[in-house]
Amino acid sequence: MKLHTLSSIREKNRQRIGRGGKRGTTSGKGQKGQKSRSGHRIRPAERDLILKLPKKRGFRNKPKKEPAIVFNLGDLSEKLKTFSGKGPLVITIDLLKTASLVGKNFRGEVKILGNGEAAFPVSVGEGIAVSKSAKEKIEKAGK
Repeated sequence: MKLHTLSSIREKNRQRIGRGGKRGTTSGKGQKGQKSRSGHRIRPAERDLILKLPKKRGFRNKPKKEPAIVFNLGDLSEKLKTFSGKGPLVITIDLLKTASLVGKNFRGEVKILGNGEAAFPVSVGEGIAVSKSAKEKIEKAGK
C-alpha cells in the first residue's frame, strides 16, 4: 500500500464562498451587516442578562420575608401601661398596632425577649414568639 493509492475519507470538499465563481460578489450572504462578515458570531441572550445584574460587592437578592421585630419585656411593659386594666393584658399584633409600636400595615413576626421585668400580669396572643427567659418572667408576673 502506498500513499497515492489511499482514497480520501472526505470525498466532497466544503464549499469556500466569496472567492469568485458562480456565487457572485456577496456569495449569497446578502449585503453588509454582522451576518455577512466572515467569522461572525452573535452574542447569546444569556450574556445580556448576565451583564444587567448588579456588580457590587456583597449584592444578594432581597429576603423573602421581613425579619422579626424584637421587643424587650421591660420596654413593652412600660409602653403598654396605659392599656393594662383589670385582668392580664393580652399582647397581640393588633394591640401593638394601636400602641403604634409597629406600623399599621405590618404583616411580619414579633418576638419578645426577656430583658427587663413585667410590671403587671401579661399573656401573649397568637403570632408572637417568646424567648424562654421572657416566658418565665411572664409566668412569674401572672402569679
